Amino acid sequence: MLRKIKMHSAVTNVLIIGILIGLAVVSFSNQYTSLVDAPGSDRPYYKGNTARGEVALMINVYWGTEYIEDMLEVLDKHNAKATFFVGGSWANSNPDLLREIISKGHEVGNHGYFHKDHAKLNYEQNKAEITSTNTLVKAIADYEITLFAPPSGSYNNTTLEVAASLGMPVIMWSRDTVDWRDKDSSLVYTRATNKIQAGDMILMHPTAHTLAALGDILKYYEDNSLTPVTVSQIISEQTI
Repeated sequence: MLRKIKMHSAVTNVLIIGILIGLAVVSFSNQYTSLVDAPGSDRPYYKGNTARGEVALMINVYWGTEYIEDMLEVLDKHNAKATFFVGGSWANSNPDLLREIISKGHEVGNHGYFHKDHAKLNYEQNKAEITSTNTLVKAIADYEITLFAPPSGSYNNTTLEVAASLGMPVIMWSRDTVDWRDKDSSLVYTRATNKIQAGDMILMHPTAHTLAALGDILKYYEDNSLTPVTVSQIISEQTI
């Protein structure tokens, strides 16, 4: 009788372990899908189309205004396009520069109005941060924003729900230069180029060291047959 109980317990333990392994596999699979597979409108993009030899520079703007015109000149010199995710408060203070970014053929995305933590906001608060920026940019530059990049990459399911209701894909990134923290142009260059792959979306900010590295980064892309395009272009017809 004792032996039967022990055998039953062993079988039960095996079944439990099997279930736990299965759940872990599903969890990993779901995580992998969210990071790699082409997302729907209610899931963020971490990467773009890998089939066209393109990369996308994502330049988040709330500060560093003094470096933007020079960055635009470097981008022009290399015939490269980028997406500037602007804060509404920044756009309100810098309308001429916002219009200049657009006039040079770059894309403007939404980075919230006051750089809030969207993971801590409710539905109405999320919506207000996003729509107020859209409305302002439309008023300043007659430009329709179609993409949203949450400040600090922080979002919750409500953020995704609001963005989906507005028809705006949520944009993350596959590579981060961490230029806001590490004020080193060589590090910015390495993080933007080392093992770079088609479809990568590279996060940066307008800083002195990013500006110093930008020309070399774009030259590296040219030498490796990678074309810097806007985020909207790189996520179109997603194929991973």
